[in-house]
Amino acid sequence: MKKSKRVRSVLWDAIYHFDKDDGWAMSSHVAMSVLLALFPFVIFGAGLASFLGASSYAETVSHLIFDTWPEAIAAPISREVVEVLTVDRGGLVTISVLAAAIFAANGVEAVRLSLNRAYRVTDTRPWYVTRAQSIGFVVLAVLTIVLVSFLVLLGPVIVRYAREYFPLLEEVITAFDNWRNAVAILVLVGGLVICHKWLPAGKRRIVDILPGVTLTLIAWIVGAVGFAWYLTEMANYVATYAGLASIVIALLFLYIVAAIFIFGAEINAALMKVKARVRAEREAAAAKADAVKLP
Repeated sequence: MKKSKRVRSVLWDAIYHFDKDDGWAMSSHVAMSVLLALFPFVIFGAGLASFLGASSYAETVSHLIFDTWPEAIAAPISREVVEVLTVDRGGLVTISVLAAAIFAANGVEAVRLSLNRAYRVTDTRPWYVTRAQSIGFVVLAVLTIVLVSFLVLLGPVIVRYAREYFPLLEEVITAFDNWRNAVAILVLVGGLVICHKWLPAGKRRIVDILPGVTLTLIAWIVGAVGFAWYLTEMANYVATYAGLASIVIALLFLYIVAAIFIFGAEINAALMKVKARVRAEREAAAAKADAVKLP
């Protein structure tokens, strides 16, 4: 199969199945579920971070989640998140914090459902297994943010001592001193790979996941820039939705993000389908050639 024909085949297959798999409806489901899971997630994270002694959790979670969002969307929600994180919840083991973990897992379940459809697989695992995995994903995400928050505290100390004892490495030290955005990107890429590989049913190799992840990241950057321009130049949601404007904007942004994410999985599924077909054709051709050689 020629390369250009293969590219067209992959794109058409992904677009066709995105529509067939109710991609637009699933994007709405994921967007709403993620938005509803956001505050339970940060509440549970605040409780766990307090238990582990991560005092800079609030600042870290705000940067990791919202630094990659357009400012017009991130600012109002991040303010509310910080407001939520300042409430004293009296320790880790409380009913409200444990319930927050369960509600936060609903967002993971929505992502799982969309990925199962995109990869065209049926999840036969019991509900309690998938729910436990979703809660495990929430705990893993919180622990990652807690680890980064510890690095936020240690970073300035490391930089100060490095500048004092290793002045010749000033360029490297300066680059490390501006590492926050790099960490946010690394966490985002790692989260995408983990979601594609382990969240849906079935098995996929890393090499099968990377095309969709790469496309998702590029499309997210373009979409975020385009949506920010649209909000600045074209839209006036405040006049239309009044006090609900920030929620409507966030939902629309998350809808775009979810649609891109699901389409990335559809691209992976289409590529895997083409690779399987090419592999089958080569095996058939090799078998035919072997048969001809036989006397």
